[in-house]
This record gives sequence, structure tokens and C-alpha cells, in this order.
Amino acid sequence: MPSMSLLPPRMRATRENGEVVVRALMFHDEDTGLTRDQVTGELIPAHFIQRVVCTLNGKPVLRCLWGIAISKNPFLEFRLQQARAGDVVALEWFDNEGMHQRVSALVPA
Repeated sequence: MPSMSLLPPRMRATRENGEVVVRALMFHDEDTGLTRDQVTGELIPAHFIQRVVCTLNGKPVLRCLWGIAISKNPFLEFRLQQARAGDVVALEWFDNEGMHQRVSALVPA
């Protein structure tokens, strides 16, 4: 089975009560660096999403700085009031080992 970090994130934008609700699920194993390998007893190195950037038509609307306390496969939800039908919402995450992924969605009418 591939590492969770290799699965592309999922994201969708929906309209609710005049706002656009963006929901995203990022697949990442999220190791804290505080647990030990059950066989060798050595610490498993930290591997976590460090930064998330969300944009609307290329302009940043949300920036997150995360650490080891974020759960495996984090879910993020946020609302936009200024988004219009056809706008592009994008999310990109970066982890502490240099890996990153990007996903985008169109704002519905």
C-alpha cells in the first residue's frame, strides 16, 4: 500500500447561506518524532505538514503554520465571502521533508 503522503488531497467548494465553504482532506502520515519503532526501539523521525496555503484566483486567503500536534490525514474547512462562481480556490501543503501537494476546485454557481 502506498504511503498516505502519495495520495492527492481532496477538496471541494460549495455554496451555503451566501458563502462559499471549502473543505479539504490532506493525506499525510504525520509522525511526531516522539514515538519509537516497535521493532528497533529507535525514535521515528518527525514527518508532518508544516505549512498550508490557500488561494482564491492566485491570491492568498489563508495561511497555516502547523506542527507535530496535527492529526494524521488532516481535514481543513474555511469559508469565503468574496468568492464568485467560476473562481478557482487552491490549496497547497508543504511538509518538513520538502514534499508538497496542490489541489484546486472551481467555485460553483
